Amino acid sequence: MAACRIFTTFVKNYETDMTLEQQIQEAIKEAMKAKDTVALNATRAIKGEILLFKTSEGGAREVTDGDILKMIQKLVKQRKEAAQQFLDAGRQELADNEMAEAAVMEKYLPKQLSVEEVKAKVQEIIAQLGATSLKDMGKVMGTANKALAGLSDGRTISSVVKELLG
Repeated sequence: MAACRIFTTFVKNYETDMTLEQQIQEAIKEAMKAKDTVALNATRAIKGEILLFKTSEGGAREVTDGDILKMIQKLVKQRKEAAQQFLDAGRQELADNEMAEAAVMEKYLPKQLSVEEVKAKVQEIIAQLGATSLKDMGKVMGTANKALAGLSDGRTISSVVKELLG
């Protein structure tokens, strides 16, 4: 009984100590076992982006969880844009597939901030920088994008900054 508890604790610790890349690899295996084509396609797309990143610019590069989060955000955005194009063309089944893949990918992203939470953070940044007009937008955007990386998309941040400085 005690040995079972120790093993369970070890497994839980092992899972939390896994990098995002390792979690993606495990998810691919699980999707294959479950014959879940949507999850398999989504996780393989992430793995493909990771491999492209590692081999780009002429050499093997180490990938961080932050890099992977940026890749996943890009892939989710691409899926949502493709889904909208399919809807515009009257192809509901293809749009549904794109949205399903985006939903699988979003599981790996941190919880996104609401617009109100983004406004609060941007107001703090504006106060820190002493920004007063749209002329300061570049300075505020640079700081806000770094502070809110992975927590909100650039379009939302940009619209909030314009609203608060305008």
